[in-house]
Amino acid sequence: MSNRDGAEADRDADHARVLARLHTAEEAAEEIGTTLDEQTICAELARFLCRHLCDAAAVELLTEPGTGARTPSPAALTRVATAGLVKVLEAQFPDEGPGRPGGTSPSLRALDEERPVTVAAVLPGGRSAEAVAAPLLAYGRRYGVLLALRAGGIFTEHETATVHHLARLTATRLAHARRYAAVQGTAMDLQRALLAEPGRPHPNLELATRYLPSGTSALVGGDWFETVRLHYGRTLLVMGDVMGHGLDAAVDMNAYRSHLRYVASTDLPPHRVLRQLDVAVAGEESRRPATCLLARVDPARGIAAFASAGHLPPAVIGPEGATSLVDVPVGPPLGTGVGGYELVTRAVTPAETLLMFTDGLIERRGEDIDDSLARLAKMRLPAGAGVEQVLDEVLLRLDGLHAEDDVAVLAARMRHHPGAEPAGPVEN
Repeated sequence: MSNRDGAEADRDADHARVLARLHTAEEAAEEIGTTLDEQTICAELARFLCRHLCDAAAVELLTEPGTGARTPSPAALTRVATAGLVKVLEAQFPDEGPGRPGGTSPSLRALDEERPVTVAAVLPGGRSAEAVAAPLLAYGRRYGVLLALRAGGIFTEHETATVHHLARLTATRLAHARRYAAVQGTAMDLQRALLAEPGRPHPNLELATRYLPSGTSALVGGDWFETVRLHYGRTLLVMGDVMGHGLDAAVDMNAYRSHLRYVASTDLPPHRVLRQLDVAVAGEESRRPATCLLARVDPARGIAAFASAGHLPPAVIGPEGATSLVDVPVGPPLGTGVGGYELVTRAVTPAETLLMFTDGLIERRGEDIDDSLARLAKMRLPAGAGVEQVLDEVLLRLDGLHAEDDVAVLAARMRHHPGAEPAGPVEN
């Protein structure tokens, strides 16, 4: 073969290797980072490496992302994902040269030097191996180390470059996952803070509330509840749900809550409270629509007045535990500016429990909402159960802990109180 033919063959081989790297990178972009869960991302990386480049792989994450100012200690790295042959992962790394003690971790070297490190390794039984450690670096922060090992062979320059590329790709995925987790955590903290201290009802009303966020695979929603004290011993109970999820929904939920407290303080009947709230929010173009159910409970008269803005109806649980739904006319959601809310009243006794909830409690994927409500209405709870027990039973039977959406639920019961205020006017 002539020198010219040899050079062309080398170019063809290099071209084939570059194409192979590009193909591998394209596959990795689709298969690594399919979720925003960092444990899953690391597992996807390890499995991908073992399918394409090595016999075993491990991903080690730093307890806290570093900026490169200081080399972390071995204890700061936690192995979160592995794939491939277990025996290969038991490889030992002998002395790497002057000034480096025997067994120096290639992971720490890669983090310290912020570049891939290739070292020889020895497998149990004395067989040789090679390892490539590549730092997980993105946006100036260190997230951990990728370790790829091959038994009885070495990594080519192109393969090492591919390992380095996969490490950088994964680091960006981890950065996005942690940013998402931080935003979700902020929204969750905001929502919990807002729901932790609802207004206190009058002493003539027993109250219990629960808020259950959906699983980590779902974003935080805008579910909320509130109680507002009114004159003459009456209490306004509120259950709302801002459409959408995430921090914006939680912020809008706070805005709705603030608006409602202001409007409710004027002591308007529930349907007029919704009308005023709808007009106020409709003027704020950035606000998301929301559903809302109001119940003004009047223990002195033994009645409750309801109005709904696109929300699911409340339920009443009788003294023997039977459940029934209250037929409340449903107006449009808040924020549309359409209005058209109606008032309906119902007698309620101290032996009955009023239940208000968001759709996450009953809705199930692929099920008609009427069927979901019918399942609730068929429930029979323990006779004489207190409001706390009622909520526990409802959440248990409807599997609220595993709901696909956030769940907010409220149970209220009238009770006789010696210091109750006298009955007020029949209607405002």
